[in-house]
Amino acid sequence: MKRKKIAILGSTGSIGVNTLHVLRDMKEEYEVTALTAHSNAALLLEQAQEFRPAFLGLSGENADRETLRENAPRGTRLAFGREALLEACSQADMIVLAVVGIAGLPAFEYCLRNRIAVAFATKEALVCGGRLARDLMDVTGTPVYPIDSELSAIFQCLRGNEMREVRQILLTASGGPFRRASLEEIQSATVEQALKHPNWSMGAKITIDCATMINKGLEVMETRWLFDIPAEKITVVVHPESIVHSMVEFSDHAIMAQLGSPDMKIPIAYALSYPRRLENDVQPLDIFAAGSLHFERPNFEKFPCLGLAYEAIKSDNYLQMVLNSANEVAVEAFLHKQIGFMDIARLIEQAMHHFGSLPIASFSDIYAADGEIRAYCCGLLPKA
Repeated sequence: MKRKKIAILGSTGSIGVNTLHVLRDMKEEYEVTALTAHSNAALLLEQAQEFRPAFLGLSGENADRETLRENAPRGTRLAFGREALLEACSQADMIVLAVVGIAGLPAFEYCLRNRIAVAFATKEALVCGGRLARDLMDVTGTPVYPIDSELSAIFQCLRGNEMREVRQILLTASGGPFRRASLEEIQSATVEQALKHPNWSMGAKITIDCATMINKGLEVMETRWLFDIPAEKITVVVHPESIVHSMVEFSDHAIMAQLGSPDMKIPIAYALSYPRRLENDVQPLDIFAAGSLHFERPNFEKFPCLGLAYEAIKSDNYLQMVLNSANEVAVEAFLHKQIGFMDIARLIEQAMHHFGSLPIASFSDIYAADGEIRAYCCGLLPKA
């Protein structure tokens, strides 16, 4: 049997590492043909020694390229910069897109145009791609399988059902580290406190996004475009146990939910092997030990970023792209302690008011606008 060729874009991040863990048990069916990282050359080389891909790439501008050149296995093709992501896709049957931020959009566009299946974890690519990406998915019919646990849950609940029967999507959120904190405590939150997620182990950027709950706002947008469902049918539900990964309510008021241990290897394996379900080494959910499950409405006063996300997705005018680009600048500034925690929302709101909407007619317009938005937001940051 011919093995399916897999390229992992972002192999050194949390999703990439978990994907390789899953693939260790699937070597007879899948061949890792390409791995890319943003800057972690050391871990990329460790992965290359084990999986022996034909191609390695470093996409970050300041990545340690010499270390990769000097230590890569003999005969391995190397590439650097943004083009490394596209070259990694070129020889694959399926890619795992786990690149942080809008940087993953060119690879997503490339795969859609070339009908290369995508296991999708870079929500910002759909947030920024918006209507253009959705239309391209429809025209090409390229398979896109969600990896985010919540989006995977929705995908699984919808299987075998008609979209026209959907009354609403119930998108679950853990509530992050500040769910029980007072507004005053959140206003003075430190970087260290914001990075302590109660349920998941993730990279710094997405962990901060969970703390502000803008990650759930981005998932509302991702859900809107991936499933082509109106935003008003998507409801965020705070569920601190992270056992129910999301739910779908149908026209007859029946609700289907997908439950499981909070382990990313489950949705990753499902995306790679769809429509099959393969055995894995994930700790099974003990429903009796799980005990009570709780569901709450989100607090928009404590988490204004979530409200801004709903405002941005009201129309197809690409205001969601302004929110995303501004958030990436704001989170980076917060991690470097240039601004406070609640300043993230203030900067995003200021950018949304400044730009209003964007005249986007092509993917090139998206990339140009992203640079303009980032430049504006950087100008709002305190001077060193």
